[in-house]
Amino acid sequence: MTGRERGPWRAALLVLGVTVALSLALTLLHVPSAVLFGALLGGMAHALTSPRVLALPAWVFRGGQGLIGITIGSLVSLSDLGAMGPALLPILAVTVGTIAISLLAGRVLAVRSDVSRVTGAFAMIAGGASGVVAVARDLGADDRVVTVVQYLRVFVVLVTIPLVTGVVFHPDHGLGRFDAGGASLPADLGYTAVALAGGLLLARLVPVSTATLLGPLVVAVALSATGWWGEPVVPTALQWLAYAVIGVQVGLRFTRASLASIARMLPVVLLIIVAMVAATALMGALLAWLTPVDGLTAYLATTPGGLFAVLAIAADSGSDVTYVMAVQLFRLLVILAFTPLLARLLRARGGR
Repeated sequence: MTGRERGPWRAALLVLGVTVALSLALTLLHVPSAVLFGALLGGMAHALTSPRVLALPAWVFRGGQGLIGITIGSLVSLSDLGAMGPALLPILAVTVGTIAISLLAGRVLAVRSDVSRVTGAFAMIAGGASGVVAVARDLGADDRVVTVVQYLRVFVVLVTIPLVTGVVFHPDHGLGRFDAGGASLPADLGYTAVALAGGLLLARLVPVSTATLLGPLVVAVALSATGWWGEPVVPTALQWLAYAVIGVQVGLRFTRASLASIARMLPVVLLIIVAMVAATALMGALLAWLTPVDGLTAYLATTPGGLFAVLAIAADSGSDVTYVMAVQLFRLLVILAFTPLLARLLRARGGR
């Protein structure tokens, strides 16, 4: 790597300035996870232009992982998941099928000599992009590849959903709006603080590589289930902070060689993602055939990513938002729960 030596304060100011500027610009362009992308590019702005190694303190990164876990956990509604009961077996079958498609896509990507089986699997796993990116390195995957590929998949999903929805299903529009919930700011802050403290304490007691994300997620779900907090969410500013921490941490690990390697694989990755999105659409058709749910709801429930955009389209078209969210979150929770076991299995089978 070439470039002038940059002092730690100048490096930090560069990362912060690029992160803020690009996050604002990407937000205005309605790019999903704009802050994560902005922070990723902020970290890269230093890593690719100076030989000085810069890294975030471990406790800061653990805090970011915990906030991501709480953000996911706040979405989980036990009553919504319970409503899946009558169709649980078909939903489970489609969930397993979708995950199998993801793992097959990851294995195809891992044919490349510069991608391990673990990296390929978690780069392609369908759903929970922010959660998977947050724990990718803990699982032994290359978080740089995982981040780029995961959000390229989300982009492809977001581009194709309106096209498929309009051309195939011809739904009406303007029938509803998705509300992400939220209590008062003090309640949201209290909920976040308790879930983060309790979750990180739980993570210290559980010897699992992804415990710093799963511990706060579990505590967040438990707190939400009590109903004491109403319908709390992680305040937006804290969500931005969490995405920024994850993005900067990954961006700071880029080198010019790794960037060139990822750029070379993108055409192949794009083809694999398109094939994967088509295959998961077939899972949606299977779900519609096995259950009484309509085709559009089943399709939206099985898309491999873009949760909030999917829920917004479901509400706008009059689809069953509760069903879509329940199926999407069920798959997400299954993926996050089994990622440590999956990583161990892949490494044992010869991940490079």
